Amino acid sequence: MITEGILNLNKPQGMTSHDVVSVVRRTLGIRKVGHTGTLDPMATGVLPVCIGKSTRIMEYLDMDMKSYRCSMILGIETDTQDIWGNVTGEKPADVTEEQIRQAFAHFDGCMDQKPPMYSALKVNGRRLYEYAREGKTVDVKTRKIFLRDMTVEEISADAQGHPQITFSVACSKGTYIRTICQDAGLALGTFGTMTALQRTSSGIFDLGSAISLDRLRDMDETALRGCMIPTWKPLQAFGRVVCSEEAGLRFAAGWHLPLDQCRIERRPLYEEKPFVLPVREDFRRAYCVFSTIAGKEEFLGVACYSSKYGKLVADKVFFVR
Repeated sequence: MITEGILNLNKPQGMTSHDVVSVVRRTLGIRKVGHTGTLDPMATGVLPVCIGKSTRIMEYLDMDMKSYRCSMILGIETDTQDIWGNVTGEKPADVTEEQIRQAFAHFDGCMDQKPPMYSALKVNGRRLYEYAREGKTVDVKTRKIFLRDMTVEEISADAQGHPQITFSVACSKGTYIRTICQDAGLALGTFGTMTALQRTSSGIFDLGSAISLDRLRDMDETALRGCMIPTWKPLQAFGRVVCSEEAGLRFAAGWHLPLDQCRIERRPLYEEKPFVLPVREDFRRAYCVFSTIAGKEEFLGVACYSSKYGKLVADKVFFVR
């Protein structure tokens, strides 16, 4: 029975991210399953799903960038910021290609973004979309996001003459692409509404290696094991250390790990430079710890360097003898 690992799935349109998790639970016969970042029901693309104890790494992925390809239309406003909502307004969109490209050029670097009311973000213990469906509004604070590599790929027009734009962008966790569409429309003096969205990457996971749900359902256990990505693999922002078997067993039992008993193979990516947004400070000094136990290399867990002790201190231990 498969008890851990990560599947890189290609979410189809018309399913929630939780629906995908349910499919994985039924297919693998395991309850403990979780995805690493919600995709809207009408969005498609990369949805990494963690199985078993691999779900424990999900909080470590806050520094992963995600990439999207999005299509939008100008001149139409909806209550959900996408074409599947109710139309709430229309406004002429007499803009040039140069104006469009100039407007999108401003979506770069750190900025404030206000999450949409139709979203799964929780306020006072309830999802925002629950308030929205009841016709209620609540105070939603802006939050910092980071954008890079914004590229306008195509500009055209639909049958009614509305300008259509396709763009790609890389962004930090928690970014709402629908809101970028809305804000781009406002910057152009009109409305902007998303018409299609595909996540093309999330951290180390990309669309080219993503598995469809139909393929997942048809796999036997051997094929499934071959598709499982090791728990430690996505933690590329963390360093990598290797220790002796004796030190590794002591670490797994809760002891601190002296650096002189380790071989540092990779230093943490953000050890000397900050991440673009605030993250847990320990993550800038975090390492994946490995050791050869009984002749087999094992991922023991994640440890953070403590300046107080001058040692690596376990944050989460994954190895059980």
